[in-house]
Amino acid sequence: MSWLTPWTSFVKRLVHVIAKPMKRDRGHGGMMVHPYRGYGSSDEVFVMGRVFRQAALGRAIPRRGILRDTADVTRRIFRRGLADAKVDIRIGENELTLTTDRDGYFDAHLPITHSLPIDVSWHRADICVHAEGQSPVRTDVEVYIPPPETDLLVISDIDDTVMFTGVAEKLKMLYRLFVRKPHRRTAFPGVASLYQALHRGETEKAERPILYVSRGPWAIYEMLEAFFQLNRIPVGPILFLREWGISLRHPWPRKAEAHKRLLIDRMLTLFDELPCILIGDSGQHDPEVYTEIVKAYPGRIKAIYIRRVDKDPKREEAIQRLHEELADTQCELVLAPDSILIAEHAHANGDISARGLEAVIRDVKEHREEERREANG
Repeated sequence: MSWLTPWTSFVKRLVHVIAKPMKRDRGHGGMMVHPYRGYGSSDEVFVMGRVFRQAALGRAIPRRGILRDTADVTRRIFRRGLADAKVDIRIGENELTLTTDRDGYFDAHLPITHSLPIDVSWHRADICVHAEGQSPVRTDVEVYIPPPETDLLVISDIDDTVMFTGVAEKLKMLYRLFVRKPHRRTAFPGVASLYQALHRGETEKAERPILYVSRGPWAIYEMLEAFFQLNRIPVGPILFLREWGISLRHPWPRKAEAHKRLLIDRMLTLFDELPCILIGDSGQHDPEVYTEIVKAYPGRIKAIYIRRVDKDPKREEAIQRLHEELADTQCELVLAPDSILIAEHAHANGDISARGLEAVIRDVKEHREEERREANG
């Protein structure tokens, strides 16, 4: 029964990670505020988050261990968003007040009328939340604003683009994420070095913004942050497509591709002078959505990189037709079987350094060699 040991470890680690956000209240319960890493420009910043109420822990629950983690997971499942809470946000001398929606979310568009320091990229937004019958809660969150010399914006999908998330193998994916060593987790080979190279640019001194979009719910935010850190992938604002954009006018969640388009429109408008690279995968609607964006923003999109996640001939034919549609534009759609082809194209376009390309090639080859050793026992 030795196989039980890694699976027991897997369950414990998974439960601990899911429970971790709940530990901030030290078991006291009450109103909690969870802001998500923001982004912006010298003119405007976006800060999102959620306010919710959660139950307190019973005195019989120990402070540590699997029983405490299980109790915290239960509290997380049953916590509820707090509607109409007053949210005060301040970044530098700039302030904004708004209220949460019916699910406890807030989405702040804060105009920058008082300039922020330009010698740093990450700025702190201070948040104070008031709600009837609750003690005020203060917290803060990081907001990324690209430096003035930034020359490129990178927008990337996450699911099956940065990390493997095959729907049929969710349990195996979680096992790899929380049990296997960091270099053997669910990131695609070469992804970390590729995104590091894109972040640093040809000079290796750039601090380009990388913004990530996902089809997942906000509930997995902490898990994705842990995944990025473990795999040395450059951090950036992570934007999700579900549990967002629901209103009385739109009572049902928008389709993933429609909401992704809206998010990318927002980012391209915000960074209206920056050229952009779009990265996605062949398994969903990324090629179609990205092709529409190229047509809507002539001259803005330098390249579309689509990771090939299956070998369906019909799907490849459809993507090839999109490639041909863009033949008369300045943007090339590249269907890539691995990170090396993406890195080679980006290097040829002057978007990453030779050292960055070498790092991607080295990482992918090391991964392949490790797979061969495992296959040979």
